[in-house]
Amino acid sequence: MLTLSYSHGASTTPLRGETIGQSLRSTVEKHGDREALVMVTQNYRATYNQLWEQVEQVAKSLLACNIQHGDRVGIWSPNRYEWVLVQFATARVGAILVTINPGYKINDLQYALRQSEINLLIAAPNFRSTSYVEMLEEIRPSCEYPLQTIILDRDWETFLKAGESITTAELEAREQTLQFDDPINIQYTSGTTGHPKGATLSHHNILNNGFFIGELLKYTKQDRVCIPVPFYHCFGMVIGNLACIAHGACMVVPGEFFEPEQVMRTVQEEKCTSLYGVPTMFIAELDHPNFHKYDFSSLRTGVMAGSNCPIETMRKVQQLMNMQEVTVCYGMTETSPVSTQSRTDAPLNKRVSTVGTVHPHLEVKIVDPETGQVVPRGERGELCTRGYSVMLGYWGMPEATAKAIRNGWMHTGDLAVMDEEGYVQIVGRIKDTIIRGGENIAPREIEEFLMTHQGVVDVQVIGVPDAKYGEEVMAWVKPKEGLSVDASQMAAFCKGKIATVKIPKYWKFVESFPMTVTGKIRKVEMREISTKELHLEHITQV
Repeated sequence: MLTLSYSHGASTTPLRGETIGQSLRSTVEKHGDREALVMVTQNYRATYNQLWEQVEQVAKSLLACNIQHGDRVGIWSPNRYEWVLVQFATARVGAILVTINPGYKINDLQYALRQSEINLLIAAPNFRSTSYVEMLEEIRPSCEYPLQTIILDRDWETFLKAGESITTAELEAREQTLQFDDPINIQYTSGTTGHPKGATLSHHNILNNGFFIGELLKYTKQDRVCIPVPFYHCFGMVIGNLACIAHGACMVVPGEFFEPEQVMRTVQEEKCTSLYGVPTMFIAELDHPNFHKYDFSSLRTGVMAGSNCPIETMRKVQQLMNMQEVTVCYGMTETSPVSTQSRTDAPLNKRVSTVGTVHPHLEVKIVDPETGQVVPRGERGELCTRGYSVMLGYWGMPEATAKAIRNGWMHTGDLAVMDEEGYVQIVGRIKDTIIRGGENIAPREIEEFLMTHQGVVDVQVIGVPDAKYGEEVMAWVKPKEGLSVDASQMAAFCKGKIATVKIPKYWKFVESFPMTVTGKIRKVEMREISTKELHLEHITQV
């Protein structure tokens, strides 16, 4: 009889039935004098005792701002130590942290603020050359949210001072009302249609996922984890921060955004034992002209996720960066995020060709997308995940939630194959999402925006292969008759209005699109044509 593509992560280690605040308190009691958080470019350091005191101060300030249990608090900032304080403070008061992509432009920002009805927004003054303050002022006349705004560097000290009016007893009284199944985080994730959807996650979802990621990485209080990946994404705030606090490890943040030499310098100077990144980050470090100047002897493990890793890159990471126990993770925001992970002792070929095996306390199955039947091992189908990690739902979108979660199973939209040992290989996507350097991009969002250009009658956006990022964004544009548009005009139209990563790199201007006999756009054929033509003059690159 054929073995079916189903696997259950049986475990003798129980799930943690506590809130994030309770988990942090427990770690502080055990490891209070150990270093908890280092933010290199801000020259910030804190032990667990100090972190707890500062988190409490921020939590009291949230109460002083009249933040109620279940209110949404947005954080719009690159990686800073204040981001971490807000993450744990919102958990302690029962507010739902809405993590906003630092790369968001006007359209994306306004949508997120309105859709989640953000009560209080804590924002950096700027990110690189983008002024957040100016963007917020621009949308204010047409957007009632956020109801309150705190700009870091300008309002932070005043915000903290307001919390002095709140007693510890008042904060603890709020904490007594919290349950571990309460929603605690909304993360906007690009789907295949329309605007991003807000995956709503609970304490139980993300705390346990972080804990078991750390368990498989064999984290202890001795570990120092270098986190150059963004906090707004599960990679930073769950695989990074929560995996650390659940084990008394130290969170080491190199800077506000990824810069390869800063990461390598941080690993050496902070004696990091673990390093995170998407494959393109590791490639940038390995290819850096100063790579050989740095000492990686302290490294032991780490996480590579976001897209498939070339075997040569994995080999170099193990040999040249001393990360013999590096693991590969697979998941999605809707599953908190990790569903499968390679173990630290998995063979090299398994770490490169697969995304590991099922996580503890979770189930995965691979089904025929048409019939829903579980397929035999070795056959491809849609990967589904069930268990504690599956999100509560999409914020304010019951129909989208019902479509994604069926009988408790999260349908990922990814095509996968499971081998006889239970290792899972991702082989494609049912969904049309473009994954560029680990960032999920919805073609429909870009299409709807480009359709607002007066010279465009129709547009289709696809992902095309790219050696550096895995995929790049490409737009096929059908211009309006009698109007002339070109790539530079279209790119200029996008600049400042949609996130930079969403602006197509490649443009193709056409009179029609490949169609099926029933009139559906054949994006598969478009990708095939574009891949062949990338080096020809038919494609304009900007």
